[in-house]
Amino acid sequence: MKQVTIRKAQHHDLGSILHIYNQGIEDRIATLELDTKDLTYMDNWFQEHQGRYTVLVAEVEGSVVGWASLNRYSHRCAYNGVVDLSVYVDRRVRGRGVGNHLLEALETEAKNNGFYKIVLFTFPFNGLGQGLYRKRGFREVGVFEKQGILDGQFVDVMAMEKIL
Repeated sequence: MKQVTIRKAQHHDLGSILHIYNQGIEDRIATLELDTKDLTYMDNWFQEHQGRYTVLVAEVEGSVVGWASLNRYSHRCAYNGVVDLSVYVDRRVRGRGVGNHLLEALETEAKNNGFYKIVLFTFPFNGLGQGLYRKRGFREVGVFEKQGILDGQFVDVMAMEKIL
């Protein structure tokens, strides 16, 4: 893979972010979301991801090939130091290191933004994602059985965490 550049997302990146997010929804490997999203949805989402809740993009030769975000874990003040994350990579380049670059930069952003712990939720069958998270030092906390329904079937969700 050619050089991967990580930078903060800008409003003009929303089309690419949307495209990659919709791939994740369609592929049924990264989210319990069922319906693809539109630019209005992503614009609202992006407005909520300013300040501490950063969005990063990965570029290769000027094209966005992945994105990652720090997401509010809870509105309770006791959890102000804990953040949830999302990582999505274009299906054309999955398994080629883009996610690792994004996650490394996202961890730095989390520390710089005053977070001490990152949590995430993944499907137990998403081996590629779990491999990335374990490589970066995340540990499995446990599995929520029948946490959601995807295409009419119950789906388990694995919780993972990393202390920064």
